[in-house]
Amino acid sequence: MPKETFFNLPEDKRERIIDIALDEFSHFDFQSASISRIVAAAGIAKGSFYQYFADKEDLYRYLFELAGQKKGEFLAQNPPEPEMDIFSYLYWLAEKGVEFEMSEPKLSQMGYRALNSGGMPPEFLSSARTMTAEFFKQLIANGKEQGHIDPDIDADLAAFFFNTIFSELGQYMFRRLAADDHGRTGNNEAFFRSAEARAIVGQTINILKSGMGKRS
Repeated sequence: MPKETFFNLPEDKRERIIDIALDEFSHFDFQSASISRIVAAAGIAKGSFYQYFADKEDLYRYLFELAGQKKGEFLAQNPPEPEMDIFSYLYWLAEKGVEFEMSEPKLSQMGYRALNSGGMPPEFLSSARTMTAEFFKQLIANGKEQGHIDPDIDADLAAFFFNTIFSELGQYMFRRLAADDHGRTGNNEAFFRSAEARAIVGQTINILKSGMGKRS
């Protein structure tokens, strides 16, 4: 967690440091990211950085907390319909997840790089994976209770599938639809609103439903 001296900085200076740090971690994994490059780009002394954060991992953790906070706020502003079945909820989650990735590309790229580069601090990675797995296992338990998921489905394996798919889906769609850095396709349409993007999300959920849905 940042030190009090960081929160005492003017808002524009805090935002500049965070934006530059996000640039660094979106281009480099944790091990390769450089505090020296961050402070040079921010125009602050290296000693000042350590007045704001304990070390590189402290900054990294804060950026992930910020990402979680922003995503929570984003989802709260775009809530799901009440009483959705699990597969409708997963469609909503995938759709809104991709929208969030495009609205916060640096945060999203940092998260994608962290989960796929192997350079994340081991304890941090383990904690993130455990929390995600527990979230999906609870969804699966709810789906079984509602009668929408086959009761014989292995919850751990299903959670692994969910986590893998939802971790990769946004990046896959970004590449497949050749979106630019602002998430727009060649006709200047936000790609997550395009018919093709929605079809990809729908087919993804249908594949999951075909494999995990309760047999009649």
